[in-house]
Amino acid sequence: MQLPREVVVGNGTLDLVLPICKKLGFSDGVFVVTGPKTFEIAASRIIDELKDSGISTDYLFVSSSTMEEVEAVEARIKEIRPQVVLGVGGGTKIDVAKLSSARKATPFMAIPTAASHDGIASPLTSVKGANQPYSIIAEAPMAVIADTSIIVKAPHRYTASGCGDVISKLTAVRDWYLAHRVKGEYYGEYAASLALMSAKLVAKNAELIKPGNEKGLRVLLEALISCGVAMSIAGSSRPCSGSEHLFSHALDLIAPNNALHGEQTGVGTILMACLQGSNWRRIKSKLEKVGSPTTAKELGVESQDIIDSLVRARQIRPERYTILDEKALTEKTATKLAKKTRVI
Repeated sequence: MQLPREVVVGNGTLDLVLPICKKLGFSDGVFVVTGPKTFEIAASRIIDELKDSGISTDYLFVSSSTMEEVEAVEARIKEIRPQVVLGVGGGTKIDVAKLSSARKATPFMAIPTAASHDGIASPLTSVKGANQPYSIIAEAPMAVIADTSIIVKAPHRYTASGCGDVISKLTAVRDWYLAHRVKGEYYGEYAASLALMSAKLVAKNAELIKPGNEKGLRVLLEALISCGVAMSIAGSSRPCSGSEHLFSHALDLIAPNNALHGEQTGVGTILMACLQGSNWRRIKSKLEKVGSPTTAKELGVESQDIIDSLVRARQIRPERYTILDEKALTEKTATKLAKKTRVI
């Protein structure tokens, strides 16, 4: 198991970056991976404080989660040999920092400026150009520092997306147990329970998760971090990624760059919950309450894109047994499912 040594969530926690770096033994050589906007929001302040304390600090801007960006960061890591890499920003910056640091055997810390998906504390990363459309194993962060006073200022769309990603664990865990029952696949009850608890916590507090509400944001952040820990305990993405994620990955291939990851998995959860025979209407209601998309139109895709993604989803990871293997969808049955759940 790879678990973070320090997890700090709350208002003003950005001030703790320096003390945590020193506590973990990183007193000479910090490399910050960030972007132009997140540099202004948080990274510049971190860099100034580290330099003022006498710690050698360098940084690099990245703009997309691609292997080209990962290789550029790796080259800088090789050149300056930092003690630790800090990923400061949204999912793109954290994913690139996470994978590049893992490939160079350098410790990594996650400092999110948005709460859009569960990669904050997980050992998994999603990078384009890695020869697969789904997440790959990297390393879990040594520390996670989430400042709610900064994250609450991000567009609410990102927070709603994070809710969609957490709520997707309701179908992911069912798929995992199905694979255990039918295929004899390993099923970790503790990891599954942790993922389910996170999803239920967000659903229960859906009314709190609204623009400008730090209390609701904290609930979401703790749930996202718990999901990352669940994946670390399981040794795979199984407790947090099932048929709803396969649908999202298929949609990435069919209609890319229209919606956020968590927005797509949220819609996928509605669809897969219906296939699994669970309460998809309640899931749809909770997503609507937090402001996350529940229809093709809200995702910015065509009805046919949803249908095609449902049909193609099973092919994304043939080795991952899910409800889609029990009920292989045709264009006709996929259309019926999408219309029944009012996704189209």
